[in-house]
Amino acid sequence: MSAPAPSMFTPAAAEQLQKLGLKKGRANLEEFADTLQALATADRNIVAVTSDSRGSGKLAPYGKALPKQIVEVGIAEQNLVGITAGLAACGKKSFGVSPSCFLTARSLEQIKNDICYSNVPGVVVGISSGVSYGALGSTHHSIHDLAVLRAINNLTILVPADNFETREAIRYAAQATRPVFVRFGKAAMHDLPGSANGFKVGKARLIHEGRDVAFIANGETVVHALLAAAHLAAQGISARVLSLPSVKPLDTEAILAAGRDCKAVITVEEHMVNGGVGEAVASTLLQAGLAPKFKIVGFPDEDTVTGAQADIFRHYGISMEGLSATAQSLLA
Repeated sequence: MSAPAPSMFTPAAAEQLQKLGLKKGRANLEEFADTLQALATADRNIVAVTSDSRGSGKLAPYGKALPKQIVEVGIAEQNLVGITAGLAACGKKSFGVSPSCFLTARSLEQIKNDICYSNVPGVVVGISSGVSYGALGSTHHSIHDLAVLRAINNLTILVPADNFETREAIRYAAQATRPVFVRFGKAAMHDLPGSANGFKVGKARLIHEGRDVAFIANGETVVHALLAAAHLAAQGISARVLSLPSVKPLDTEAILAAGRDCKAVITVEEHMVNGGVGEAVASTLLQAGLAPKFKIVGFPDEDTVTGAQADIFRHYGISMEGLSATAQSLLA
């Protein structure tokens, strides 16, 4: 019998979660599947396309309820993107769903040409992204996807941090008139504060206000940044936390405000440090003439360690303790 997966949170971080009163929600993938099914039930033009991934994409109930609105292509990701593009060109609202590691590497040419260059309103959904597959190792890690997709014109890139952002992202994608990529992990998410700020593509979401250091994060890393902010507050350090669900377009206004207001800026992402959100934020700050103390927290340019997602996060400092230490070091 295999050992249970380690918790994403240390005992101290779990205690901080309770103090903050953060309600544990579902995995964003589950929220995505239910939101898509509700939309597709009301709109027969919505079609899901999967590459032997309806199980991992939580789309089995969708397929059972709407068998005429799902296309299974088997393990053929390039075909998946081509079919998603073709359906979109024919007036369908198509969602191509596949593990992000294969979708954005094996099918990159199809995403670039069939979806983006052809300017069809297809949606590609990268599931089990980042290091969600854990011990399956580098072949199944998707820590390159934001870098390669940021370099492609005419593509909106969304990375939701909780169930609220997921629902809003999928509702947006269902109405979008241009290509969209949405990225999901596998872990259960906590409902973050800041829903009153709403969700808007191209805008960051303020999760916590602060003036000493700003954490700019997205996806499954945001809750760790919020925990670090609470941990730092007990030491007299004020930390701003921004969720950045919209990687492209980027909320340059919120980024520049963080660079002006705070002594240090730390970006946090479940992605390689090359080409991701950290470099996008750094470019925004430097081109505006701002140079706060700055650090990108992600996966360095090396053979990524193998283990559960929680182990990998802690190894690279994506945790309450690791991010708090990074902030203290920068501010020292």
